[in-house]
Parts: sequence; structure tokens; C-alpha cells
Amino acid sequence: MVAVRGILLNELVLFTENDEGDVGFQAGAEALLRRLKYSNLRVGICYAAGVSTQKMTFLKRTTTLYLLDCFMWNASSVNDDIHEILLSWGDIGESCFYVATCEDEDFTLKISNHGWIPVVKRTEGVSTAENLNLLHINKLEELPFTVCRFYRKGTGSSVVTVGYIMKPSREDDFAKRGAFPMYPTQNGLIFVPLTFDLPLESQLQEVDVVLHKATDEIVTIDLSSSSEFSNRISYSKGMQELERYLQHHPECCVIDPLNNIYPVLDRLRIEEILLGLEDVNREGRCRIRAPHYIKVDNFNEANLGERLSEAKLHLPSIVKPQVACGVADAHSMAIAFRIEDFEDLSVPLPAVIQEYVDHSSLLFKFYVLGEKVFHAVKKSMPNADILFSSYEKNGLKPITFDSLKSLPIAKEDEQCRDEVSSKTNKHSLDLGLVTDAANWLKRTLDLTIFGFDVVIQEGSGDHVIVDVNYLPSFKELPNDVAIPTFWDAVKASYDSRKAKLRKGPFP
Repeated sequence: MVAVRGILLNELVLFTENDEGDVGFQAGAEALLRRLKYSNLRVGICYAAGVSTQKMTFLKRTTTLYLLDCFMWNASSVNDDIHEILLSWGDIGESCFYVATCEDEDFTLKISNHGWIPVVKRTEGVSTAENLNLLHINKLEELPFTVCRFYRKGTGSSVVTVGYIMKPSREDDFAKRGAFPMYPTQNGLIFVPLTFDLPLESQLQEVDVVLHKATDEIVTIDLSSSSEFSNRISYSKGMQELERYLQHHPECCVIDPLNNIYPVLDRLRIEEILLGLEDVNREGRCRIRAPHYIKVDNFNEANLGERLSEAKLHLPSIVKPQVACGVADAHSMAIAFRIEDFEDLSVPLPAVIQEYVDHSSLLFKFYVLGEKVFHAVKKSMPNADILFSSYEKNGLKPITFDSLKSLPIAKEDEQCRDEVSSKTNKHSLDLGLVTDAANWLKRTLDLTIFGFDVVIQEGSGDHVIVDVNYLPSFKELPNDVAIPTFWDAVKASYDSRKAKLRKGPFP
């Protein structure tokens, strides 16, 4: 197997230094180092003797931050330098990339005699003759694709390339768990970042699967429009380009098609879908169901109390924006205890008023990764009677919060009451029931990777699904279980799409 196992970057390709001695990163360098940090490759920076004190300080800080090795590099002792690096990196047994600038081209050719693969970054505005013995890139963002291209050239089609796109913080959460290696996984996947800083179509032509968190690229969602949901979403310019590409290339495997994720963006639509859970319920066991709910366009409507009663909604109730994700205030929520609390409520409209389920502060987070279903238990909001004491202390004002930042929680003595309530509750999680619901949701939503939250209602024992989300981080699951299962889900989705294509034209 021909594969890149190590990457050595000349500091000249990463850093800049002006006449005043100020040192910084070249364009694209920080993003590249962030991605290489958890790439499953050995990565180092080399520098020549005589670098300034300022640059040396910056270099050492960078190697510490991005977990890089650091080597001094001497043009007159290539053999010794390479030997030292390989001793440090161990028997990686395969090829290494040496990434440098075109000014370093003579030296780069020398190291090619030692089995290393030179990669030269062209300098903007400088014309150089192409050397067929070297690989060339114009921007540092191209390096992951260069690694992947080199590997594919040596192995043919035995590797599946997954191009992923999501915001940097989410990418870091996945990558630091080892989810996005640039070296093949046990089931033959290589992950490369798609970037809007390069022409997107040329990147997409080099990948087999597109894995996206499209909600990270939503600018606005207009729920007041009566048009198709896809037309109500305004994406970033880069995401619009991806959307157009997918429309014109239906054979491209996407996890998951944009049309499939739209219901998860709309809390009202999800509530409507969850009503179908009645098909899962069977005699002799607990029910699994959607919470009671209504949609409101105006909190001051005259018959709001009647509508709540007709929908079997009792106060307190939780109020959520209809838009579930992708915009800044999608997680601005409130708990209302009286009809008067709805007046001038700050939750964005349109909104969904949802049943508040007493659940003894226990939340069950379920994750569906392909054919596998996992769950974790988390502490959650307390029962309504405990929340009411906070409501009274707050001057009878509705409790408002951002569900991504902090939930209303109980004090220590109140937590004890909830724990006692939980222990005395005769109902426990019916894992078989929720697994049946997970499989029903997978078929209904046609999603590869998604999550949902379940609470168990005190008294009735009803299992209530209160939230559904696409491509969650599943951070509560252990890495040694979650990450291989994540890879298997991606690979199975790709294999399924290829099998459908072999049967005939894809619709």
C-alpha cells in the first residue's frame, strides 16, 4: 500500500516575518495545522539555523499548540536529518511529504532521492518552471487533497474519499476524537476538508461522499413564506454552490440529501412527523409519543387559552422557536406558567408551545449511526413544581434561557427531591421500545446519522421524544465505539448509493 504517513513542513511555507520582526501565519496555515493535528499522520516543522529569536518563539508556540514535532534542517546533511526524523517518528514504513516553497526547490529535489515526496507551494507572482519530479500546490488548503490524490494513485479505487464541510468548531470536535483521519480507516475511508476558499466543483470531483452539516451554513430561514421549504432557506454563498452541484450531479453520494434534513429544521414539522409514533406502540408496554403542542404566530391572540386546552396543553409549557437550528435565536426558549406570561414573550415567532413533561431531571439522548442505536443518560431540567419556585422568586416572570448554553437547573436540595422522585418512579427506560422508534424514525426521515432526546413522564411512564437533530456530535459515547460505528455508517451509505446506481439511472 502506497500512502503518506508523515508530513514535514518547512517553516517558510507556514510563517511570515516583516522587517520589524513581527511573525505570523501565511494564508491558510492555521486551518491546515488544525486539520493535520488529528489527521492520524506524523507531522513536523523544520527550520534552518539562523532563524530570528521572534520566529523561533512563534515556531515553538505553534508546535506546542498543534502537537507538532520540530526539527532543525541543514541542507548540507540531508541524510543525517532524514535519519533523525525517521528515528523520532518510528518505523512509519511508507512515504513522507516534504512541503516547501519554490525558493527551496533545489533542496527539495535532493530529498526526493531519499524516497520523500516533495510538494512545492508556488509563490504568487513568481513564475517558475514546472518540474515533473515535484508535486505543486498554489494554496496550503490544497495539501489534504494532494495527500489523498497521491494515495489513490497508488491504490486505485480501493479507498473511499469523504469530503466534509462544517464550521471549524464542529470540525474540531469530530477531529480531536479521531473521526477525520487523512490515513485510511479500518474500512477504507479517507477524510478531506472541503473549503469554500478553493473552487468547490474541482474538490467535489475528487471525493466519493459528501458529509455535511448544512445547518452551519444557513443565513436565514423565512417561515412566513408558503413556498417549498427548500426555497425558504438562505444559505451562504459556498453552500449555495454545493447545493447547485448536487442538483446537477444526482449520482453524488451525500450524507444526507438536503431535502431529507429539512424536517429537522422545523420544530412544527417534526412534531407532526412524531405523531406517527402511534404505529410503533403495542399493547402491554409503555407508549412512545410526541409531546402535545400548538403553533402560534402571535402570543397575544385572544383564544390562546382555549387552543392550549384543546391541544391538551397544561401550564407550565415550554415555548420554542419554530426554526430548530441554523439561525442565532433558534435556541431562545421560555417556560410559561400563566397565560399572562405569553404577553410580550421574547421567544422568536412563529413559535411552538410544547408540553412540559415532568421527568425527574433525567434525559435520554439517543443516537442513530447507520444501523446502530446508542444512548446516554444526562441530567436535565427539574420537575415543574421545582421550576415554579424559581418562577415565584423571579417575580412571576417566565423563565427564559438559551438551550445551547444553560438550562434551568434545580438547587442542590431540589435536585435531591428530583432524585427521590426518579427512584420512586415505577417506570424505567424501555430500550426496546425506543429502539423500535429509532428505526421508525430512520425509515421515515431517511437519515444516516441523527439524534433525538427522550424523557419519561412521571406517573404515566410515557416515553416522549422532545427533540430531533441531524448529525449530532454524539460526544457522550466512548470514542472506541462511536467513531468506528460512524465510519461504518458513512461507508454503508456510500455502498448503498453505489448499488442503486448499478441497477440503473438514479432518479
